[in-house]
Amino acid sequence: MSIDFGRPPRADENRAQVEKRLEEISAGGGLQETLTVEWRTKPIVVEVIDMPIDQVYFNPATHRIRAQRSFDPEQDRLLTENPWGEAGQGYLRYLLQALPSSPDKRDPDFDELKKSLEDYRQNEPGLITRDGILVNGNTRVAALRLLGVRSVRVGVLPETCDWDDINAVELSLQLRHDTRRPYSYINRLLTIEEQINSGRPLAAIAKDFRIREETAEQDRWVLATLRDLVTRSKTGTVQLRLMDFEDQQEKLRELHRVYAKTVRQNPAQADLLKENRLALIVLDFSKTDVRLADVDFRARYLQRHLPEQLQQAPAEAMGGRVIPGLNRPVRGDSPQVAAAKAFTNALLQAKAVERDPESVSKEQSAEAGALWKQARDAVEEALVPAGKDARVRKRKQAAPDRLHDAVQNIDQCVTDMTLARASRNLDDEALDEAVLALKASLLKLAREAARIEEPGDGVVWLLAALQQQEGM
Repeated sequence: MSIDFGRPPRADENRAQVEKRLEEISAGGGLQETLTVEWRTKPIVVEVIDMPIDQVYFNPATHRIRAQRSFDPEQDRLLTENPWGEAGQGYLRYLLQALPSSPDKRDPDFDELKKSLEDYRQNEPGLITRDGILVNGNTRVAALRLLGVRSVRVGVLPETCDWDDINAVELSLQLRHDTRRPYSYINRLLTIEEQINSGRPLAAIAKDFRIREETAEQDRWVLATLRDLVTRSKTGTVQLRLMDFEDQQEKLRELHRVYAKTVRQNPAQADLLKENRLALIVLDFSKTDVRLADVDFRARYLQRHLPEQLQQAPAEAMGGRVIPGLNRPVRGDSPQVAAAKAFTNALLQAKAVERDPESVSKEQSAEAGALWKQARDAVEEALVPAGKDARVRKRKQAAPDRLHDAVQNIDQCVTDMTLARASRNLDDEALDEAVLALKASLLKLAREAARIEEPGDGVVWLLAALQQQEGM
């Protein structure tokens, strides 16, 4: 038997509001939004209405935060004594936003939900009783209220709904598994491309897929890259397929981010980095290993380990192409990029043969297998020194990077101080304490920097400041 929390103060007002809106929907004709729920062991279809968001109540019986209610015993007591009062409803609202494992912290999933609702609004309706009690959608309403939304779409349960029904319906909705299969990664890329080709704006497509426009653009770049790899993999009668790259989603997305950043600074280096990383992706190395394939990975680490047939780029790749009819050469890739592309092509073609050995001769299959193993072994050997050097570079850059971060924070501090002084909200005492802490840290930094044998202008200035401070 469920706990009976009674009826909320505005129950009669809400019932009248619900009945009025249901009548308006029935009289309006046309297509009506409905929601299917499990009601007393059978599915029923309920109508969906718009309800003023400040008139609905959080459900004090919700299972979503039942264990977390004991976080604050006093608030829990107030909630039990008066579940519809400002304190009780406020405590429910707080717990709906809290991290379940640690209610004193904000749940990142709630922030993601709030951002999603801000970008795309409400996707699915909630569910209420005629009295205005939320049976489903409590967390969504908490987020929508923070966003200042005035109304919420909700399905309406039958008039005879009691607290046993409320608990049963909530559990059936919360525990029901969604049997719809999501698109696979490649299918989603193809669907986005299809929508773009149909003339739909990218912003509308991104909204439908509940992603940002930048992510949709990234997906277009990845699909174009994969199509190019498929074309380059063709050898004889065999060729890779797009679905052969289904499990490479995270590596390809990270590749796009690095490539987009590098191409703005040096397009040639961006192409070389792209080919180096694609080779490791084709070889099915981990994302951590792929990150080590930087611009100089092939020349500095890999070249010495490669077998002779994988070391040089084909002459036609290095020589560029000729414009048909004009006989004018088109500038080809640099020798480094051409060699990297030739290596990736060889791997793609070997992989295509391995995926379809029945379409080639045994000799071709054996040759592709041997080449694949040689390339894999060579890369594994190259990754060892590359990993060591990467760790060294990381240690070398750690101190300067932290100082750059500190500079940005101090610049932001200047802006914050200006705004605070303008509104007369600056905490002078707290600022003074923070500056003293900064002074102590700078003195420590100066003493450590004094060990540098050939200091530059910045370190010289810091040492002078230390000497002046200690001489005072």
